[in-house]
Amino acid sequence: MVTIVLTGQLQTADGERDLACDLSSPITVRQLIQRQGFQLRHLLQLLREKKVLVTINKKIASEDSLVQDGDAIRLVGHDGMGGSGLGPSHM
Repeated sequence: MVTIVLTGQLQTADGERDLACDLSSPITVRQLIQRQGFQLRHLLQLLREKKVLVTINKKIASEDSLVQDGDAIRLVGHDGMGGSGLGPSHM
């Protein structure tokens, strides 16, 4: 089992912040998020925009890092300037 914790303003489509996922073989963080479907699909865009910090077992990781059974993934929204990265753009 893998746990995913969403922090800051990140949450699932249902407003949850913690998910537990069964995992039979190692996959990337991106694949794990894709596998959650509707619940986390909004995170895929934030990952592409580099607005999500990924950690695996409290170590900085990336969307391409491998996740294994027993890992704890934490996703933190940011904009690279100390903000959440989730609000409207001011450009």
